[in-house]
Amino acid sequence: MPDEEAVTLRTDRASEPSPAEASSSSSLEPASVLSLRLLAGLAATVVLLDQVTKAMVRATLPLHESITVVPGLLDFTHVRNTGAAFGFLNAVDIPFKPVLMTTIALTALVAIGVFAVRTPSHEPMTRLGLAFVFGGATGNLIDRVAAGYVVDFVDVYWGNWHFWAFNVADSAITIGAALLILEMAIFNRHVPTTA
Repeated sequence: MPDEEAVTLRTDRASEPSPAEASSSSSLEPASVLSLRLLAGLAATVVLLDQVTKAMVRATLPLHESITVVPGLLDFTHVRNTGAAFGFLNAVDIPFKPVLMTTIALTALVAIGVFAVRTPSHEPMTRLGLAFVFGGATGNLIDRVAAGYVVDFVDVYWGNWHFWAFNVADSAITIGAALLILEMAIFNRHVPTTA
């Protein structure tokens, strides 16, 4: 009958990771933390650029006034958006609209944040896209909480046709969404499940 101490020793050793496995797992953890830090830095940069540009518009451009940047194509026009991104629902008048829009934006932001943190590190394009979306959503949420509306100012047009006015946050959300679509469609990957 084998010695109990020898059996225990063999079992303990079998459960320990090999030196190669220990080295591999410890080298993955800092990279994962570093990538989350980089993504958080990217989102923070989006928020900073968004808030600085909006502050410049508020300080230098009266409401509904325009400055031509590229004649016949691009103006900076100071507008206030009480709806969603790109002026969606801006003209709709419903009770408690600022509270409703802020609640929806905050709920979406929390969901995006949870999804971003749970996205595996081997899906960098998804994580990058979520960082852009998170930064943009945060920038617009700051406006909603502080003022009840979002400052938009980029006015792209051709002749009499005008695209919806937008801002840096909206641009970041669009870039992030495009990266997520690329990840799913072009690289034939599925959006990760977070269960």
